[in-house]
Amino acid sequence: MVQMPAMNAVIEVLKDEGVDTAFGCPGAAILPLYKAMEDVGGIEHLTVRHEEGATHMADGWSRTTGKVGVAIGTSGPAGTNMITGLYTAMADSVPIVCITGQAMTSLLDKEGFQAVDIVEIAKPVTKWAVQIREAATAPWIFREAFRVAQEGRPGPVLVDIPLDVAKQVIEYDPAIDAPLRINSVEPHQPRVERALDMLLAAERPLLLAGGGVILSEASEELKELAEYLNVPVQVTLMGKGSFDEDSPLYSGMTGVQTSQRYGNASFLESDLVLAVGARFGDRHTGQIDVYRGDRTFIHVDIEPTQIGRVFEPDLGVVSDAKLFLSALLEAAKARGKKAEVQPWVDRVGELKRTMTRREDFDSVPIKAPRVYKEINEVFDADTYFVTAIGLYQIWGGQHQKAYKPRHYQICGQAGPLGWEIPAAIGVKKALKNTEPDAEVVGIVGDYGFQYMVEELAVAAQYNVPYVIIMINNEYLGLIRQASIPYEMNYQVDIHYDEFGTDNVKIMEAYGCSGRRVADPNDIRESLEWARKEAKATSRPVLVEIMIEREANTPHGPSIDAVKEFEPLPQA
Repeated sequence: MVQMPAMNAVIEVLKDEGVDTAFGCPGAAILPLYKAMEDVGGIEHLTVRHEEGATHMADGWSRTTGKVGVAIGTSGPAGTNMITGLYTAMADSVPIVCITGQAMTSLLDKEGFQAVDIVEIAKPVTKWAVQIREAATAPWIFREAFRVAQEGRPGPVLVDIPLDVAKQVIEYDPAIDAPLRINSVEPHQPRVERALDMLLAAERPLLLAGGGVILSEASEELKELAEYLNVPVQVTLMGKGSFDEDSPLYSGMTGVQTSQRYGNASFLESDLVLAVGARFGDRHTGQIDVYRGDRTFIHVDIEPTQIGRVFEPDLGVVSDAKLFLSALLEAAKARGKKAEVQPWVDRVGELKRTMTRREDFDSVPIKAPRVYKEINEVFDADTYFVTAIGLYQIWGGQHQKAYKPRHYQICGQAGPLGWEIPAAIGVKKALKNTEPDAEVVGIVGDYGFQYMVEELAVAAQYNVPYVIIMINNEYLGLIRQASIPYEMNYQVDIHYDEFGTDNVKIMEAYGCSGRRVADPNDIRESLEWARKEAKATSRPVLVEIMIEREANTPHGPSIDAVKEFEPLPQA
C-alpha cells in the first residue's frame, strides 16, 4: 500500500472531489495541511485577511460551480471567525467544507493555547462537525464530509484536525479511491400523479420555484414543464434566476419586501400553488392567513422536515426538485394532458403589464429604482451578480432582472453584512476555467461595505476583477425604515462631513479604483467606465451612487397590504 503524510491524502481527496481553489489563512496549527498543499499541488490558494471572508469566498465559489467550496483556518479564533459563514451556508443550503487546525490532542483538556472546542461551537450551524482523532481516518472523514455536504439538502461541514494527528503518515492510495455515492431522493409516483391531478383541476395555478430548483440544476425541467402545461411561474428570492424573467409565463415574485406588485396580485388571485424547493420564508409569505387563503398548496422539498414546518400543505412530496419536475412532465405527457388555463395566463400577462413600479426618475438626489433601471440596461444576461442584506436587497428583488440560474446570488436567510466583497471573489475564481471573461458585479450598501472591506486586498493581490456598485444613503437604511413604527430615528444615521466615509479613497488605499456619482444622468457612463477599468486593471472597481437618504422600499405586514412610497406609473 502507498504511504504518505495524512494531509497529503487529504489534498488528494479534495482534488478528486473537484476542488481547484481554496480560500484560507495559514496558522501554526494548520501548517501540515499547507505543506501538503504545496507538495501535492493542483489547488490554487488565496490568502484571506479574515477567516469569515474565506467562508464567504468558498460560499460564492460553491454557488457558482455547484460543487463543494473549501475554506481553511487555524485553531482558536480562526474557527470562531468562520461561524457566520457556516451559518450563512447552512441557511441557504450551500455545500462548503471548513477545515480548521487544532492544538495537539494532549492539550485539548488543559486549556492549551487556542484549544477551543470548535466542533461543539459549530454543530448548530453545520450538517456535520467532526474532529479527526486517528490519522488513518483522515481521507475517509473527508470523503464523508463531501458526501454529507452534498446529499439531500446541501449545507456546510466543519472538519477539525489536531496538530499531532496532522503530522502523521498513513497508508492511502489515491489511484484506487473515488468519491462516495450521493444518494438521490426520487419522488413517490402516486404523489406525482396526485400532484398532476390537482394541477390540471386548478383554474388559476402557479408554479413557485425556490432555491432548490437552482441547487438541483432543474431550471430546464421547470421551463419545459411550464411551457408544456402553459402554467405561469413565480420565483422566490433564492429562486431568482431559475426562470427567465422575460418569459411571457413569468409572473414575478410574491412577498412583503422583495416582490413585484403584479407578483403579489397574481398570487392573491391564484387558486393553486405548486411550490418546488421553497421553504416559505417569512419575508415571502408575510401573514400566513393571507398567504394561505383558500388556495391549494402542493409542497415539494428534498428535506422531509421542511414539509408542514410553516403550514400544512394539501399535498407534500419528498423529492429532489429536478427528479420531481421530470417525473411530473413525463406523467403529463403520458396522459396527453395540458392545463386549460389560457384565460388565467392572459390575466397574469395583464397584471404584469399594468401593475408595475416607476424607475424613470430623473431627480437629484438619485432614487434607487433608477439605479436598477441602469443596471438592467447596461449588464447582459450572462453577468453574475452578488448582493446581500439591506434596502438595496429589497430594491434589487423588486427591480433587477435575472435570466439564468446561479447568476443572481444572494444570502437570503442569514443576511450577513459584508458578504458581497468576498463572495464576488469566490464567484470570479469559480469561473476561471469555464468563463474567464465573465463579468461579476457586487451590489452593496455603504454600511455593509465596510464589514469585510479588507478582502479587497485579496482581490488586488490575486488580480480578481469585478465591479462594485454601492447604493449609498449614509444610513443604516433598513433599520431606519424598521424604526418607523417605533416613531424613532435613533442611532441609524452614519453621515458626517460631506459624504461620510470616503469610499473612493478606501478603494485607492487597496490599489483599486472608484468613482462617486450624484446625478442620475452620470450612472450609465460610470458603470461603463467601471466595466472597462476592472478589465484593464484586473482589480475591483467601485461606482458609489449617492441616493436619496431617507427613501423607503415598498413593504407591509402581508402580501395584500404592501405600502408604496413612490408615485406609481400613470395608467
